[in-house]
Amino acid sequence: MRIFKKFLKGLLAIVILCILLLYVFDSEYILKGVRVVYMTGHNTAYLDDYTHFENRTIEKGTADIPWALHEDYNTVTSTDRLNKINEELGTVAYLIIKNDSIWYEKYADGFGVESKTNSFSMAKSMVTAMLGKAIMEGYIKSLNQPLGDFFPEFSEGLATKTTVGDLSSMSSGLNWEESYKSPFSITAKAYYDTDIREVLLGLEVVEEPGKEFKYLSGNTQLLGMVIEKATGKTLSEYLSKSFWKPMGMEQDAIWQLDSEDSGMEKAYCCVASNARDFARFGVLFKNKGVFAGKQLLPKEFIELATKKRFKKDDMYGYGFWLSDHLDKKIFAMRGILGQYVICIPEDDVIIVRLGHNRGQFVDGESFTHDFFVFVEEAYKMLQNAS
Repeated sequence: MRIFKKFLKGLLAIVILCILLLYVFDSEYILKGVRVVYMTGHNTAYLDDYTHFENRTIEKGTADIPWALHEDYNTVTSTDRLNKINEELGTVAYLIIKNDSIWYEKYADGFGVESKTNSFSMAKSMVTAMLGKAIMEGYIKSLNQPLGDFFPEFSEGLATKTTVGDLSSMSSGLNWEESYKSPFSITAKAYYDTDIREVLLGLEVVEEPGKEFKYLSGNTQLLGMVIEKATGKTLSEYLSKSFWKPMGMEQDAIWQLDSEDSGMEKAYCCVASNARDFARFGVLFKNKGVFAGKQLLPKEFIELATKKRFKKDDMYGYGFWLSDHLDKKIFAMRGILGQYVICIPEDDVIIVRLGHNRGQFVDGESFTHDFFVFVEEAYKMLQNAS
C-alpha cells in the first residue's frame, strides 16, 4: 500500500512538473488540445470540435434564397464504388448540383440538411472571397498591396515584398511550419492558443515572396488579419455582410475563435455550417461572381483566383485547389478531413462532400484518392440518368 501511495505521489509530481514546464515554455495551449481532442476520444481535429471553442455568429439575412431541386432530384441511386468509399471514410453529406439545382443529396451518421460541420480549410477560399470583396469595396487597393501597409512588423527586409496576393496564393515566404502531428508546431499553437494575432505577428519572412507555392495556414490567418484591419469589422461580420446575407444562406453559421470577447477568428479554418450553404460558394465562383442575379465579386477576380498563379505549381490559384482530372478544368474548396466543394464550370456541375476522414494522397497528385472517386462517380451517376 505504501509503495502504491509513493507511486501516485511520484506520478502526481511528474504531471505537475510537466504542466509547469508547458507554462514556462509558452506551450500551455497543449493542455487545451489534450482536453478537446484526446479526452473526447479523438486523436485529431473532428467535425464538431467547434463546440469546445468560443465562436462568433455569421448572421444570415432575412431574405432566404431557397435551393432549387432538379427535376431529377434523387432519382438516380449512388454507385457501389461511391457507397463503399462513403462508408469507409465516414461521409456525412454528399451532394451533386447540376445547373444550380440540387440533383442528388444524401446524408449519413445522424447528419442532415441543417447539420453544422467544421469547414476546416475550406474557409481559406471564403477568406479569399472576402479579399476580393474588400478590394471591390476599396478597403484594400489590390492584390499587390504590401502586407507592411497593414502591419509594420512586416516592413523590413524580405517582408517588404510580401503582398496580400502572396498570402492568398500561398507564396509569402513566412517561417511557418505546416505540421499537423507535432503538438509543439506553430500549427497546433495557432489552433489552441488564446492569442492568434500575437502568434502571427511573431513570424518572419525568410524566403523570397511571390515566387513559388508553399501551403501555409499562417498565410490565410495573416490575410484575415489584414481584412479585419482594413474593413474595421470582424471577419464574421464582414463574411455575413458580404456573402451570408446576399447569398440567402439558410442558416446562421459560426466561426471558431481563439478566445472569447475580443477573440480573433481562425481565418485559415473552422467555419461551421451545412453542406447546402457551403455549396453556395461553389455557385458564386462557378458563375463568375454572380449569385441570384447580383455581381457580388468581380469576374476578373474570380478568373484569377481559380487558375494557377505559378507555372510549375499548377495545383493552386488564390485560395482554391486546382485539378485537370478527366481533362476537366476543376477548382475546389478543400478541408483536411476531406471536406470538398468541387466546381466543374464547363459541365455546370458542383460536388459537395463532408465527412470524418479522407484517403491517402496519390503519387504525383495534390489530392487524395477519395477526391478522384467523388468526381468520377458523380459523372457515372449523371450518365446513368441520361
